Amino acid sequence: MGEHLIKTPDVGEGIAEAELVEWHVKPGDLVREDMILASVMTDKATVEIPSPIAGKVLWLGAEVGDKIAIGGPLIRLEVAGEGNVAAGGAAPVAPRKEPPKAEAPKPAPKAAAPEQPAPRAEKPKAAAASRPTPGLRTSGPPRPPGEKPLASPAVRLKAREAGADLRRIRGTGPAGRITHEDLEAWLSGAGEPEGGGSRLVANTAVEEVKVIGLRRKIAEKMALSKSRIPHITYVEEVDVTALEELRESLNRTKGPDRPKLTVIPFLMRAMVRAIADQPQLNAIFDDEAGIVRRHGGVHIGIAAQTPAGLVVPVVRHAEARDLWDCAVEMNRVAEAAKAGTATREELSGSTITISSLGALGGIVSTPVINHPEVAIIGVNKMAVRPVWNGSAFAPRKIMNLSSSFDHRVIDGWDAATFVQRLRALLETPALLFMEA
Repeated sequence: MGEHLIKTPDVGEGIAEAELVEWHVKPGDLVREDMILASVMTDKATVEIPSPIAGKVLWLGAEVGDKIAIGGPLIRLEVAGEGNVAAGGAAPVAPRKEPPKAEAPKPAPKAAAPEQPAPRAEKPKAAAASRPTPGLRTSGPPRPPGEKPLASPAVRLKAREAGADLRRIRGTGPAGRITHEDLEAWLSGAGEPEGGGSRLVANTAVEEVKVIGLRRKIAEKMALSKSRIPHITYVEEVDVTALEELRESLNRTKGPDRPKLTVIPFLMRAMVRAIADQPQLNAIFDDEAGIVRRHGGVHIGIAAQTPAGLVVPVVRHAEARDLWDCAVEMNRVAEAAKAGTATREELSGSTITISSLGALGGIVSTPVINHPEVAIIGVNKMAVRPVWNGSAFAPRKIMNLSSSFDHRVIDGWDAATFVQRLRALLETPALLFMEA
């Protein structure tokens, strides 16, 4: 038998390290060739690493949440044959930590002589006898005003941290003093208020959740966007009554090979038309180099919520797609993102982004720009509202657009002009199908 060291493979061009997000094996497991060993993340894309050989897992080279270098040691297997490393060779860079083994308790020293008095053991027994037992009432109605409960400073501190009212706890100590055991029984529920009443207890539990994987990527991206981009947010309401009538009509008459249309493909086509007049909105700002790169192709990112967190799959070259093609491609990349199968290319390269919370969109939002882009269009929920038409109020379907812009390179006037152009196109959807 020999040992085989598996190194972290190249998971993408230009990637120097990846984050370990999941182990699929543990020491002692037998693995087959092509069996998935681990999952790593880079640029919000999860990549599974298969085993190139069959064997038994000896150790793991990192813990979940660690950054591992491409080409660095990942896992060591015991394999048939000589293997590729000497047995007992180099240890992993960051070996998985095993819980420390509890030391066996040392035996108590024997008495020096029979005449020596035995250790005092009666006092603990007495203390145990005074401890409240389950079912014993250690609480009751509040004491009369001005009567302070008897308790030591340590008990008072513990009660204050737990949010417990000592006036409601019945003490079993001398002169009715409240002991630690009385407080513990009350907090554990052994002591209930008399008369069938109820009591509220503060929950002081604290759960530590390590920020790893996609959540860490999201945190880093949001911090980068907010720390480096001065946002200006512009909100405008849009009357989408005519748009909704058109959308419902197209969905009723669509063929079986076409997807159901939502508002987003219409917005994508409106953005393409508006960007043609204001190409500075379809850009990437390299603030370190001081260069704004205006793109001819409109690559629209669609912020999508997945079970793992927020990702932004990209519909490339929206300017070359019609309404139905936009819908097909949007559904494809969104489903890939939700299933965790989206590639790095499908999750990068956007030049402007749409953020939509659908029915949960609220009235107004302040979307965060997808760095290093310069604009993001936020879609809020649709609602029927009374609108004055000059002679009477009429019910209209209204939807707000909440859009943010990088104020370093986009002035407020340009931002407002862009949103007003979107509004005009969405309120008169026939314009979307006319030649520019």
